Amino acid sequence: MFDYTARPELLKDRVILVTGAGRGIGAAAAKTYAAHGATVLLLGKTEANLTEVYDAIEAAGHPQPAVIPFNLETALPHQYDELAAMIETEFGHLDGLLHNASIIGPRTPIEQLSGENFMRVMQVNVNAMFMLTSTLLPLLKLSQDASVVFTSSSVGRKGRAYWGAYGVSKFATEGLMQTLADEVDGVAPVRSNSINPGGTRTSMRAQAYPGENPLNNPTPEEIMPVYLYLMGPDSAGINGQAFNAQ
Repeated sequence: MFDYTARPELLKDRVILVTGAGRGIGAAAAKTYAAHGATVLLLGKTEANLTEVYDAIEAAGHPQPAVIPFNLETALPHQYDELAAMIETEFGHLDGLLHNASIIGPRTPIEQLSGENFMRVMQVNVNAMFMLTSTLLPLLKLSQDASVVFTSSSVGRKGRAYWGAYGVSKFATEGLMQTLADEVDGVAPVRSNSINPGGTRTSMRAQAYPGENPLNNPTPEEIMPVYLYLMGPDSAGINGQAFNAQ
């Protein structure tokens, strides 16, 4: 595991948006950020899941989060603008953006991968991530110390058979992370890095590896140290790096 211990108030007064915040790693990150003092904006497509995370954060007595139902697969450009305007009105700026939402798509040879399935994965994992990044960048630049964290994968660092659309989308994720990192380097108080969570006990992992014993993998909560490190001030100056949670 990534070796880092966060102090309790690490993220005090920070405003952090987490995509795919309704379950899995996104829900764990949202609760963890809130527990360390952040106001977390919970973005996802299933409002019931987001509300559950909201209730857990409230019950724990952490800063009040916000629920933002938003479908990354179908959102149009003007909806991203409206989202940014809402965040600016309500919160004034953004200190962190965790790109966590992804879909896996069919794991199949490229020859058998339909264009429709390929484009759907790219829409959620790449196009929506780009739209959020570019639209929210002005709000991140208003922070004293902002962090954008992209969720990668081992198959986005070295190509592997049958991971087609998902693997390509994660290579694109690394590309967007590096491009942004180079653009903001020394110019804006924003840093850009990626995390490969590794095999984690989530429904997406179970979908990808149905024969695997999930108990052999850590829970999302157990891989949170690197998520805290990159979102807090201790990683100031760290930019353009690809991290592994495990």
